[in-house]
Amino acid sequence: MSITLKNSISSIAIGSFDGIHKGHRELISQVEAVVVIERNGGYLTPGYKRTEALESIFFFYHFEHIKSLSARAFVERLCEDFPQLQTIVVGYDFGFGYKKEGDVTLLKELFHGEVVVVDEVKEDGISIHTRTIKGYIEEGDMRMTHKLLGRYFTIEGEVVSGQGLGKKELVATLNLKVDDFLLPKGGVYATETKIKGEWLASLTFLGHRLTTDGSYAIESHIVGEDIGDVRGSVSIRFLAFMRDNKKFKGLEALKLQIEEDISKRILLD
Repeated sequence: MSITLKNSISSIAIGSFDGIHKGHRELISQVEAVVVIERNGGYLTPGYKRTEALESIFFFYHFEHIKSLSARAFVERLCEDFPQLQTIVVGYDFGFGYKKEGDVTLLKELFHGEVVVVDEVKEDGISIHTRTIKGYIEEGDMRMTHKLLGRYFTIEGEVVSGQGLGKKELVATLNLKVDDFLLPKGGVYATETKIKGEWLASLTFLGHRLTTDGSYAIESHIVGEDIGDVRGSVSIRFLAFMRDNKKFKGLEALKLQIEEDISKRILLD
């Protein structure tokens, strides 16, 4: 005899929820569970991180293939997945089904329960959307990114071996391999790096190492701390953009610039 287990969730919010920004939280605050329509990369907050950010709520993930369903089939699928469903909460610009043929008006026609539509959420007159926040990140504007997200933009990566020049010729850095996350514009940032559960003042470089081997790198220097050997996963949150990436005449000129960057970073604390 087979037993089919059914959940008893009666209210859901639907969307990509990439970033869990202020607008998303308006939707999420009204429901028992979140249905995520997942994308394929370039995330502000990859799927597993969204779950960590909101541990008190259930997350259900639907991937790209669900976008091939018609609007009617999409709603039918939701009702199959949530047999006790009574309320769906969406944003004012919600689109669903194949080529986003459905909108909030059609959702209200197809779903025989309550549809709650959350109005546009703004900050300083700017509409809060994931695409808008991504634009600020790609410009290196961490002040606006922080404002719209409601938190510091954070990435996570694995510590990897670097060139070996840092500790010997310049300053010690953690070199990271980062997957899935959208990355900010290249340059030097005032940051904080989380090591062994503690956020430490840091300076982070992203970009091609124009003065040395030309390869792309993400390197974080912990300011005023001897952190020893660090392995595994490390998180970096971005506080402010400091300067653009540039090519120096040699390692000595680069070292002088890094020392100046560190001095400016200390003044920010």
